[in-house]
Amino acid sequence: MEGIWDINKIQEILPQRYPFIFIDRVLAVDITIGKITCLKNFTNDEHFFVGHFPGMPVVPGVIILEAMAQASILGFAALKPEIASQHPTYYFGKVEAKFIKPVTVGDQLVIEISKEKLMANAGVVNAIAKVNDEVVTKARIMFGVMLKETIKNSKSQIPSTK
Repeated sequence: MEGIWDINKIQEILPQRYPFIFIDRVLAVDITIGKITCLKNFTNDEHFFVGHFPGMPVVPGVIILEAMAQASILGFAALKPEIASQHPTYYFGKVEAKFIKPVTVGDQLVIEISKEKLMANAGVVNAIAKVNDEVVTKARIMFGVMLKETIKNSKSQIPSTK
């Protein structure tokens, strides 16, 4: 396994910023098997806990899925650094998820992403999120990857409606 990435390395790759960055640290990267393990600490000052739910704060499922998506981008960057270095745009595709247990204040969410298939312009990964070594969420995530140059070229080819 290779290195540990801190928030500075993570922010070199992910376009998200506070309060919408949901990976605190990369714990492990294994490029030989296509696996990355990431960590998110859920603290009492997370903005969504105010309304979800007062008196019984629970991490919204969409936040867990976003953390999994961000971990997927980091995994793609580790396995396809030549593409990731160009800072492409990532598109969330089809997601199949199963929520098993709630995640609450003080939990450390450990996210394991394993590649199923990675191409230059897309990926399919399997994700498992755990708290205290217990699986809380499982997902299969499909995403697209598009270089900014490709986006500019495709926009210039769209006919004007004026």
